[in-house]
Amino acid sequence: MPKRRFCRIIISMSANEVVLYRKYRPQSFEEVKGQDHIVLALTRALKINRLAHAYLFAGPFGTGKTTVARLLAKAAACAFSETETARPCNHCENCKEFSSGRAFDLTELDAASSRGIDEIRALREAAEFTPLKSKYKVYIIDEVHMLTKEAFNALLKTLEEPPGHVIFILATTELVKVPETIVSRCQKFIFRKISEEVMREALLKIAEKEKVKIDAEALGLLTLFSDGSFRDAQSMFGQLISLGNQKITGEETRFLFGAPAADLVRDLTEAILKKNAEKTIKLVQETIKEGIDPQLVLKFILRDFRNIFLLKINPAYQTALEKSFSKDAADFLKQGSGRLESAEAENILKIILEAQSNRRLSYLPHLHLEMAVAKAALRE
Repeated sequence: MPKRRFCRIIISMSANEVVLYRKYRPQSFEEVKGQDHIVLALTRALKINRLAHAYLFAGPFGTGKTTVARLLAKAAACAFSETETARPCNHCENCKEFSSGRAFDLTELDAASSRGIDEIRALREAAEFTPLKSKYKVYIIDEVHMLTKEAFNALLKTLEEPPGHVIFILATTELVKVPETIVSRCQKFIFRKISEEVMREALLKIAEKEKVKIDAEALGLLTLFSDGSFRDAQSMFGQLISLGNQKITGEETRFLFGAPAADLVRDLTEAILKKNAEKTIKLVQETIKEGIDPQLVLKFILRDFRNIFLLKINPAYQTALEKSFSKDAADFLKQGSGRLESAEAENILKIILEAQSNRRLSYLPHLHLEMAVAKAALRE
């Protein structure tokens, strides 16, 4: 068995680092990935010139809320927007200014750092003035849930009676913290996490443009680490590209981001399949010595048994599996599905999910991992 390598390294940002999420930020609605339901609604509104005065974009980090907000602002301001497609021309003066973020009629406010009533009062006063160059003045307020109660009340007054030339676009990762009085006065759109399939396709296109190759395992790892955040996936991919290698491999990806080696994860999965609780504890002890994040180990084990369960339910899932795993790894999971009953695989998944939920209840970081793998191995 090859020697296992575990390492966490931090690459500092430098002038030469590839910042992919900026380089490949969508400049038209057609380039937005994984949010088709939102793009369809907004482009139709643009085509018939029925824009709302206030929008609320809610969803996880890195799923495109700010990007779509800027696109909507640019399309509304474009002097030569195509009526049939609602596509901004990206060539007129308005488009160029909105794309650069330096437009006179575009104001972006980060509520995480500017959350008080004074900032909102200044915004309200400025909103009364007509646009300088475009049809609308657009205000994008990011992380709007961070505003104070007094700031929300001030914003509410403007949303109740907005000037006809103003569009507000509020973005948040915590919709539950936004007062219902604000929500009810906006058109609400929920952004979804990016699916693995969409993420893989987008990363492959970036790899092609950057003239690098990336194997199936590395792609699968990036989708796993990013947890549906396209921005995170691009950021991590940029770090890998900055290493200067022409081919990015799964081993290199694991090494860079401190993930457990493939053979350790396989051995843990195998020990659980064989009901060898003693072996699982020994393997967990090895992760402790190497300083590996127990939550990350659980994530990999969860991924393996999720795939085993899906293969058990639908053998045709093997085709999709081979897009994220090497043939050897995919075959291992397929064999594992043949060694468990569906109810047994489901029980293991429940045990691991419960361990993830209870990870903060212990002062020993690895205790929830030890209990989960041992309990899964000792299943009846």
